[in-house]
Amino acid sequence: SVSTARSKSMVMGELTRSSSRPSSPGLQERALKAGWLKKQRSIMKNWQLRWFVLRTDHLYFYKDEEETKPQGSIPLHGCQVNELMTNPDEPGRHLFEIVPGGEKDRSALSHEAFLLMANSQNDMEDWVKAIRRVIWAPFGGGIFGQHLEDTVLYERKFGPRLAPLLVEQCVDFIREQGLKEEGLFRMPGQANLVKELQDAFDCGDKPLFDNNTDIHTVASLLKLYLRELPEPVIPFSKYEDFLTCWYILFCTLY
Repeated sequence: SVSTARSKSMVMGELTRSSSRPSSPGLQERALKAGWLKKQRSIMKNWQLRWFVLRTDHLYFYKDEEETKPQGSIPLHGCQVNELMTNPDEPGRHLFEIVPGGEKDRSALSHEAFLLMANSQNDMEDWVKAIRRVIWAPFGGGIFGQHLEDTVLYERKFGPRLAPLLVEQCVDFIREQGLKEEGLFRMPGQANLVKELQDAFDCGDKPLFDNNTDIHTVASLLKLYLRELPEPVIPFSKYEDFLTCWYILFCTLY
């Protein structure tokens, strides 16, 4: 039925828009995902069913499928999308939020995060993954194969850190679970799981490692990330300086 095919969503806070309707996206902008969503008006708090279309860098909403002029849009550049815990008192509400400008900039904004609700867990996960791909698209589609400095600078929009989230997460897990593991960084991990984790991080997900996570898979993921860096961890421009420092240290010790 139509009701089961429609994805329900609520959006709290003012949508960024001009006094008039936003211009129609170009015909060349392919729809990456589309579906019925519910949004909640920030003033009246009543629900509105609208047709949502995810395109290059915006999430547009229309009165219905036949409309060509959007009623509004959510700009996605620089945003962060997070899955939210389900409220036990409100079963069936699968929530996620779009945070404008990243979490650290929320206090400086005149509007809050856009809170959305899907009608199923799978539907919510599909929307989150699709939106994350759009957010990361200007960055080349993910962190694998990107320059280390660029990744760190980009991820600082979502909080201070000295290394990419993937590196921090892998290293922390290996320190806690794998230092006594035989064959660490030598034995291969599960190739299909390594690929799944790579795709997840490339989409901006934050997959969690637990006690059931294979330590060799995490080590293989870290090796893959380092192997695909366009430039080594020690930059080419610093290579001779590094060798000089190593030589001085060697001569001092021996």
